[in-house]
Amino acid sequence: WILVVAMAAWEGGRNAEKVEIGEHCCIDIQLVIDKMDMDSAPHIVNVACSTLNQWAMDFEGNYLRLRRSIVQARRAGVRYRVGGELEVCGYGCEDHFLEIDTYTHCWEVLAKLLDDEEESLFDSSMLVDIGMPVLHRGVSYNCRILILDRKIVLIRPKMWLADDGNYREPRWFRAWPNDRKLEMLQLPEIISKRINQKEVPIGNAVLSAADCSLAIETCEELFTPEPPHLQYALLGVQLVSNGSGSHHALRKLSTRLDLICSATRKLGGAYLYANLIGCDGSRVYYDGCSMVVVNGAVLAQGEQFCVYDEVLTTFASIELDSIARYRGAMASRGVQAADVAAQHDVKSLGWIELKTADGKQFYLCEGDCDGKKRLAAHCDVSSPVERVRLYCPEEEIALGPACWLWDYLRRSGMRGYLLPLSGGADSASTATIAYSMCVLLHSAVQQELAAARDGSHIEYSVLNEMRRLARKDSWLPETPQEICSEFLTTVYLGSAPAS
Repeated sequence: WILVVAMAAWEGGRNAEKVEIGEHCCIDIQLVIDKMDMDSAPHIVNVACSTLNQWAMDFEGNYLRLRRSIVQARRAGVRYRVGGELEVCGYGCEDHFLEIDTYTHCWEVLAKLLDDEEESLFDSSMLVDIGMPVLHRGVSYNCRILILDRKIVLIRPKMWLADDGNYREPRWFRAWPNDRKLEMLQLPEIISKRINQKEVPIGNAVLSAADCSLAIETCEELFTPEPPHLQYALLGVQLVSNGSGSHHALRKLSTRLDLICSATRKLGGAYLYANLIGCDGSRVYYDGCSMVVVNGAVLAQGEQFCVYDEVLTTFASIELDSIARYRGAMASRGVQAADVAAQHDVKSLGWIELKTADGKQFYLCEGDCDGKKRLAAHCDVSSPVERVRLYCPEEEIALGPACWLWDYLRRSGMRGYLLPLSGGADSASTATIAYSMCVLLHSAVQQELAAARDGSHIEYSVLNEMRRLARKDSWLPETPQEICSEFLTTVYLGSAPAS
């Protein structure tokens, strides 16, 4: 029949409305052509990794930045948006996680997002993935909240907690056991009355759209010896996301990149990594660099060190067919995947179908209901970046602490820093890092002025922040040295051993 229809299309011409085949058969050839176009068109998923500079316990400010990131993703035609770990309240809340009010305020932020009248933040066009803490049966969990069309489809708790170096997550949260099945969590009234939903599944699950499947990791789970993405990928999941709160340490980005690229190179698939950025009130600096990696290749990479904005979004368009081709070419992966499928009941993991409020299946590939639209998106498939940006250790030392100094300064409201100089290497290197901050600020101001000349809308103004701190309403610094003289004061600290 395919051959007959193809011949009929050839004979009748692509402009013909209908073609007769035999005495009793008449085919609408345009419908056939549209169907053939749709079936042959690539499956494209538009995704966004949101990198937010949040502030611990600043629920109003965090709400505004979170809202802005969701709006950016929606306006860009994104179908799946993922943000950083605990982005609603800020990762560095520490012992505030032991207070019930922290969880209540997080739900209040989510309710405020649901009430947004200017933008329909949670409609049927995009699946939104938000990080926040959740209480379930009196136990606190570090969770991902997944929302589609004003319905919470899944709460996914973190299964392996970080408890080394600067991390003390088991002090505030409990890990969700790997073999624990899905349960139902009762939603607080502030949410249930808004979305007409009383309970939601909580646990480890795969989200199944009409055209592909998605699973979630959280930060530390990527670094474990047996990460969840191994099982997900062998069970055929195409997209894995990771909302992270990973702080800066020398060469740590290289470790992250190696883990993600190695995983997708061996297993095939797409990995969406969304990290926080900035100082949220603690002693660490979250170094962003959100990225999208497909089949071992980096398609998109965000900023690692940034002072010019509080909301950064990394976009990518992923061709799902490339994942199928890549996996199909690896015989050994196919053998192991078949073995895993035979030994494990897929349903025990948790398998949730993504549907809109009217019961229709949700498509992660934009335009699946319209083949022509999806075919037109083929030109926008993201290509691997030519060169992955990795700073040398000396650059990381100059940039990371400098960004931390700026966030701490502007959020504390201080006029600047006082540095006692002893004449040694410690105070000299500290002064150099402070000057590095001023170089970054000057560059950001020049960027901002150029954008203003072009008529671009500026959401966050570094220059206004600098003027606020300096108490100078019309200040326009011309050099990094001028900024440094305003924000850094030095005094000589004499000592007996000093020469």
